[in-house]
Amino acid sequence: MAERESIILTRDVNIVTIPDGTPDTLSKGASVTLHQSLGNNYTVITEYGHMVRIAGVDADALGMEPHELHTLVSETSPEAVEKNCWEVMKTVYDPEIPVNIVDLGLVYYCNVKPIGDHSNAVHIMMTLTAPGCGMGPVIQGDVEKCIRALPGVASVDVEVVLDPPWSREMMSEVAQLQLGLY
Repeated sequence: MAERESIILTRDVNIVTIPDGTPDTLSKGASVTLHQSLGNNYTVITEYGHMVRIAGVDADALGMEPHELHTLVSETSPEAVEKNCWEVMKTVYDPEIPVNIVDLGLVYYCNVKPIGDHSNAVHIMMTLTAPGCGMGPVIQGDVEKCIRALPGVASVDVEVVLDPPWSREMMSEVAQLQLGLY
C-alpha cells in the first residue's frame, strides 16, 4: 500500500474536528495527510493523528482548487428544483464515510413548494448514522448551504429526525458495494 503524501498548509485554516464537530484552527505550516476529498470538503489527518474537516472554500490552504457547484438544470419549476436538490445532496458526504448522504440513506424526504414566481421553499427531512453524531449539525448545514445556492430556492428547512432510526439496510446497493458490505 502506498504511503499518503503530506501536505503543508499555506495559511491558517478553520477546521471542524471529527467526530465531535468542534470548530478549531490549524496554523500555517502544519502538516496534514489527505484522507478524503469528496463533495465540497476535505477530510485530513493532522500530524498528531486527529481527523479534521477543511471546508471547500479553504481548498487553497491545501494547494487545491475549490469544487464548483453544478446543477442539472437552470429551470426554477418545483420539479426542476427538486431534481437539483437530490443531485446536490449527492455532493454532501459524511466526513468519515466515502459515500454521499443520499446513497447512505440519510435523506428521507425532499419537498419543494412554489411560493411565488420562480421561487420555491424546500423542506428536507434527514437523519444521521448515529443519534449522538457530533458532525450532525455540520452535515445539516452542508445540506442547507448547497440547496440554498440553487436557482429558484427562496428558503430551505433541513430537519434532522431520528425516527425511523438509520440502519445499514437504508443504504443503496451502490453504497453497500463501495463499503464492501454487499
